[in-house]
Amino acid sequence: MSGHSKWSTIKRKKSAIDSKRGKLFTKLIKEITIAARDGGGNPDGNPRLRLAIDAAKSANMPADNIERAIKKATGELEGVNYEEITYEGYGPGGAAILIETVTDNKNRTVSEIRHLFTRNNGRLAESGSVNWMFDRKGIITLDKNQIGEDDLMMLVLDAGADDMISDGDYFEIQTSLENFDKVRKTLLEKNLNLESASLQMIPQNLASVEGNDNAVVIKLLESLEDLDDVQNVYTNADIIEE
Repeated sequence: MSGHSKWSTIKRKKSAIDSKRGKLFTKLIKEITIAARDGGGNPDGNPRLRLAIDAAKSANMPADNIERAIKKATGELEGVNYEEITYEGYGPGGAAILIETVTDNKNRTVSEIRHLFTRNNGRLAESGSVNWMFDRKGIITLDKNQIGEDDLMMLVLDAGADDMISDGDYFEIQTSLENFDKVRKTLLEKNLNLESASLQMIPQNLASVEGNDNAVVIKLLESLEDLDDVQNVYTNADIIEE
């Protein structure tokens, strides 16, 4: 799969830890809020909200929390005024990094991000300097125990998927934006449980990060992910998982 690196595997493991300490709920609530605010509170006519709700349900978020987030976004309840901002930068070894944030205080957010870049031998870059290295793709993962690799490959390719890889205990499927929902629905119609289904920024090519830079890049990426205002972190670094 073009642009696939060990960072996705590291993120998956980290998400399991985040879900245990409640951090995942915070990210999911913000995504529901932004999706409902921008596209309306009806998931039938708002694909982004539908995905956000599905992700929240998969994380066992109570229905009351989901409904309250939607009502805050649509003005039925008083809520926080969030803003979506994407930051771009370079880590050690020239690794390109994209950071998607949802914040109610952009001065705080950029200050925290800049501080982490500086501490880890990186730097923030101007808007547009990194974004062009990535493409928005659909990424679907599911546990290997549910279906054989050959059967799944035939199923998803027939539905319009671009590629599929075996990644640890999971299969990871990559789709175009246009075919994402079709592939997702095809899997659900086969009664397969999806570990995740989301739109992500995938690097067009991977960049090697050598020596000590590898460990520092991982530290920087994980530190960025830990910030309360950060929703997603992407990189083109070809990380070696230690």
